[in-house]
Amino acid sequence: MKFQLNDNIGVQVKQFFVESNNDTSLYNYVKNKGLFSGKLGEVYLNLPFNDTKEAFVGLGHEDIVTIDNYREAYCNLLKRLIDNKEYELTISVENIETLKAIVEGLYHATYKFDKYKSNRVELPEIIVNINANFTENEFVDAIKETEDVMDSVFFARNLVNERSEYLYPETLANIVVDSLSPLGIDVEVYDEKQCEEMGLKAFLSVGRASARKPRFIVMKYMNDSESNEVIGFVGKGVTYDTGGYSLKPTSGMTTMHCDMGGAGSVIGAMRLIAKRKLKANVVAVVAACENMISGSSYKPGDVIYSLSGKTIEVDNTDAEGRITLADSVYYATNKLKVSKIIDLATLTGACVVALGEFYTGSVTNNQQFFDELKCAAENAGERVWQMPVDNSYRALNKSSVADVKNTGGRYGGMITAGLFIENFVDNNIPWIHLDIAGTAYLTKPEKYLASGATGIHVKTLFNLLNTKK
Repeated sequence: MKFQLNDNIGVQVKQFFVESNNDTSLYNYVKNKGLFSGKLGEVYLNLPFNDTKEAFVGLGHEDIVTIDNYREAYCNLLKRLIDNKEYELTISVENIETLKAIVEGLYHATYKFDKYKSNRVELPEIIVNINANFTENEFVDAIKETEDVMDSVFFARNLVNERSEYLYPETLANIVVDSLSPLGIDVEVYDEKQCEEMGLKAFLSVGRASARKPRFIVMKYMNDSESNEVIGFVGKGVTYDTGGYSLKPTSGMTTMHCDMGGAGSVIGAMRLIAKRKLKANVVAVVAACENMISGSSYKPGDVIYSLSGKTIEVDNTDAEGRITLADSVYYATNKLKVSKIIDLATLTGACVVALGEFYTGSVTNNQQFFDELKCAAENAGERVWQMPVDNSYRALNKSSVADVKNTGGRYGGMITAGLFIENFVDNNIPWIHLDIAGTAYLTKPEKYLASGATGIHVKTLFNLLNTKK
């Protein structure tokens, strides 16, 4: 996609609110005919072969329009133009934040994961002319930042959309090394034997049945020598999940290549943070493994040890993600000494039941930290909902034979899963758990996101640190 400032070529785009009035005959005609009303995402095209080509795009009601509405509206617009084989357009823009949202929406319209399609067709170059009162430097900087953001979001989406036949612990680790090391990120990868020496017993219990052996991936980006603060990210990295002996049905397995959605988002965020050279100190941990079945599988009823020394009763082997996170979160908080930590995981069906595919569920032990993250998420157009936390929920994770049980029962399952992880946050440092089971991988399109992987919270994590530059 190519962006140009203050050219006036191609389809002329005009945006309208529901309340808009316009004296042009075309606008009045289509409005009176009920062909266009200005509602959010609505598009009307007038594409004569020998005259000015026009496109109307609706933004909804003017008094409640948001930046995210621009992403959605312009994604819909470009999809319609591509369907009509129109690849050049002119847009008038009032401010930089609106420009970034429009550019993001346009990029979303072009995303597809079709690498295994033999008849795939590459899009022609799309040329976008922007009419605005920006300096050349303001324009170039805004476009570059948004392109960097979308490049890393697409990177994360591609990781999560990739099938487990090709993306498994070893190949994921190789991708991280090859993609992040050149950006100045220190990447350390530990194999199964090294993980044993490190005491990552809970993580290894989940991964031990697979012929594709686990990898423990640590990423370090240290670019603020003036600060002692180190932010930690942990992403669930289960590259395929059968459920283990608590076996999923076939219908529940077909998309389980996406069970490393948290890892995809964390890796994408680290990539973006480094590309934008943010002044920050960040470390990220991904415990990559497959949850498979064999004679060596861990089993319901087992009691397993963790890096922290705490024991875990395995009530359900399909609640494996939180077990891998137990060692990952403890490693980050105890060994790496992070100041604050965020974990992201496709963790529970309970979250999807409660919030659908629209909101990420969250639990936290620090309201101020969560409020900062929620602000970053809102600016990204990524919705997060905080769940209640108290000792009544914590009590559901109690075990009669171990320090903690890996399920808390049917009720409040998203909350009890998050609170299981809380047991492994060392020194009670500020912590946020993000359950992205619904938002990381969509069963059908939502706003400007196609079905499949979304790269959810790459932008949120970037925004959270970008405010500290």
